[in-house]
Amino acid sequence: MATVKEAVKESLLGTTVEPQLSQQARANFEKHARRDDDGELFMNEDDFINAIAPESENYHKIKREQYAILYRVADRRKTGRISVQDWATFENLLSKPDAEYEIAFRLFDEDGTGTIKYDNFQKLYQLNKGDDSIPFDWNSEWASLYIGSRKHRHDMTYPQFSQMLRGLQGERIRQAFQLFDKDGDGYIEPEDFQRIILETAKHKLSDHILENLQTLCNISTGSKISYANVRAFQNVIREMDLVDLVIRNATQKSEDGKITRTDFLNEAARITRFSLFTPMEADILFHFAGLDAPSGRLALGDFAKVLDASWQSAYALGVGATEAASEVVSRGKRYLHNVLESAHHFALGSIAGAFGAFVVYPIDLVKTRMQNQRSSRVGQVLYKNSIDCARKVIQNEGFKGLYSGVLPQLVGVAPEKAIKLTVNDLIRGHFSEKDTGKIKLPYEILAGGSAGACQVVFTNPLEIVKIRLQVQGEVAKTTEGVPRRSAMWIVKNLGLVGLYKGASACLLRDVPFSAIYFPTYNHLKRDFFGEGPTKKLGVVQLLTAGAIAGMPAAYLTTPCDVIKTRLQVEARKGDTKYTSLRHCARTVYAEEGFRAFFKGGPARILRSSPQFGFTLAAYEVLQKTLPMPGSAQDEGPDIGGHVEPGVGLREAKAPLPYLRSRNALKIILDLDENFGRPKGVGKMGWIPLPFGKGVGGS
Repeated sequence: MATVKEAVKESLLGTTVEPQLSQQARANFEKHARRDDDGELFMNEDDFINAIAPESENYHKIKREQYAILYRVADRRKTGRISVQDWATFENLLSKPDAEYEIAFRLFDEDGTGTIKYDNFQKLYQLNKGDDSIPFDWNSEWASLYIGSRKHRHDMTYPQFSQMLRGLQGERIRQAFQLFDKDGDGYIEPEDFQRIILETAKHKLSDHILENLQTLCNISTGSKISYANVRAFQNVIREMDLVDLVIRNATQKSEDGKITRTDFLNEAARITRFSLFTPMEADILFHFAGLDAPSGRLALGDFAKVLDASWQSAYALGVGATEAASEVVSRGKRYLHNVLESAHHFALGSIAGAFGAFVVYPIDLVKTRMQNQRSSRVGQVLYKNSIDCARKVIQNEGFKGLYSGVLPQLVGVAPEKAIKLTVNDLIRGHFSEKDTGKIKLPYEILAGGSAGACQVVFTNPLEIVKIRLQVQGEVAKTTEGVPRRSAMWIVKNLGLVGLYKGASACLLRDVPFSAIYFPTYNHLKRDFFGEGPTKKLGVVQLLTAGAIAGMPAAYLTTPCDVIKTRLQVEARKGDTKYTSLRHCARTVYAEEGFRAFFKGGPARILRSSPQFGFTLAAYEVLQKTLPMPGSAQDEGPDIGGHVEPGVGLREAKAPLPYLRSRNALKIILDLDENFGRPKGVGKMGWIPLPFGKGVGGS
């Protein structure tokens, strides 16, 4: 019973929750997990690798077996198995903006205390580094700045550890250079430089660079490589993303799409606050990019061999044809998806519109009769106010009289509300920022006004038939011998042109109504009720936002609604027959005064405000209950793709958890290229501390 109460409370009042395990993540866990003797699902190390590192992805740089390192992070309780709760925690960790560094920190914080003890860090490092790795001096001045000197060692916090990792690769290269510079003259052999880079940065560089490392000596006279060359090379690989941006901008400005070293440096000066690239760094970049085209003018494709860490010969040959074919297919899919999405919005809008109209229809009938009542006819004022009108309708025509003309209203309101909601959604989507979803107020007003204008195609015929059905009940009571007409008779009698009588007044009412309503509704949801990625509004909050937004929109457009009603109601004997919108406005003002323009205003608020509240609340509930198939934002499972961001800052196409995991491993492998590689048959990829809480794994 408590569960039912909680469910109802969450549905009505909304919820504010921490990010939970998504359906996609849960499905991935269930796909790869196995059951124990008690029937509980869990993952061992192999299952985890299958889930986090799909076989379809590229493991040319970082071997698939090295993903076992992450298993130690996911197994937070050191039980040797990962439950669905552990998997949810790991998925949540991957969603953090600093996930890569936090994963590295947790790997060494085996006790989970929030700090890394130097002794534990040293032992883990020694247990897992390669046997033939270039030695690293943890007692160096550089290391002492982070961990303290020998006599004053201190634990490392997460920020300290992260910052140490940020500069670790450069220090490893510096120490390795000094190790191989046996003469102390500031130069090393090309073969030694190659070994240094292969051990410190192999996992971050393309095959093209790795295969041609020894050629770096050719950018200057002599056959050796200086420390300046090594430092410049390291700066280039560290700033690859910025290099990519500079090259993209420069090639776009070039007539033939090719640039020189001078073009690169000039563009770098334009888009950076400081000249971040030295002449030697530019020489190194153009040296490696131009090995196959030594003309000095290079295109984006030449730089791809340097910038793209996943570059391979097979990839270079097939990427053009693959991407062209993918673009054709994706363009067709996008077009079909847009058509189906519009149809989906239209269907949900139809159901929501009919629901909202039915709920408030009696108020709409009272509003129409109040607006059609002419105070200039002495002795013929039937209703004192809206409540008196409702009471007399029930007294004279029965409760069913409150729903006179409801059928054509339900039939017509479905496409009317559907087109309004669809057009508003489409225009808002077009002008919204893709990353944040934010939209400027003028575009919000444009979207709402356009939606109101488009709905008139359905609104006007619907309104004129509905209004005549609504007032014929009171005509029958006040005038003898007047027959009741059906909706079909009214349609045939009016004809196509007659159905659009008063369309100008309808436009004058619906455009400002929607221009006021939709922006107000969205700002109430976001700014007043606090809707956001982690807060989902309940039905009560959606209804309240819709109702409040409808109040100013309904009342401020009442004069237009009065004019529309007068134009569309068939004039009785002795009544003034209106010929146009302007004539109607002048006549009403002359005969009944300014207050006549706000007749039925309260009833209009009581009708329009809750109607749109119910409609939009129903629309949003339906969108969540019946989402469009294929509209989930989760990354697809096991999708093979380009695992590195492409040249021109094109995003990688692999699943996001895999990308984040790979990036975390890049940082961890900065410590040692051999981390995670078993040191023998049947050996573990990552060796934990002997006194840890549990070894686990296979």
